[in-house]
Amino acid sequence: MKPSNETMLAFYQQLGKVFYGIAHVDGTVRFDEVEKLDTIVKNHWLPLEDTFDEFDTDSAYQIEIVFSWLNENDWDQSSILSDFKDYIKEHPKLFSKANRQLIYDTAEQIAESFHGMNKKEKSYLIELGHLLDD
Repeated sequence: MKPSNETMLAFYQQLGKVFYGIAHVDGTVRFDEVEKLDTIVKNHWLPLEDTFDEFDTDSAYQIEIVFSWLNENDWDQSSILSDFKDYIKEHPKLFSKANRQLIYDTAEQIAESFHGMNKKEKSYLIELGHLLDD
């Protein structure tokens, strides 16, 4: 059974939080990180499936929308991964092997986009990897 549009909107919103978390883990979201996310969304997340929001916009754009909102509001990212862990448990069917790999790869590319990866980003990726491997 195919997930509903609402389910996919929530999925992409969660991913927006996760990707904001990796970009902001060092305290600053850099332009290069935002630019990398935009490129990955367009090249990899948009073609993934075909759900749309109430404005007839591809649901995958929720990744960028949520990321931008969190960044503009300097959101506290401390609970992002624990919330994501709960979301994975609630919606395991959304986390195919391919989706898990794409989530990790996206986070890794964001981390590497600004002068390579720092210690905080590496720690975040390790924790994300554990969540996605369970």
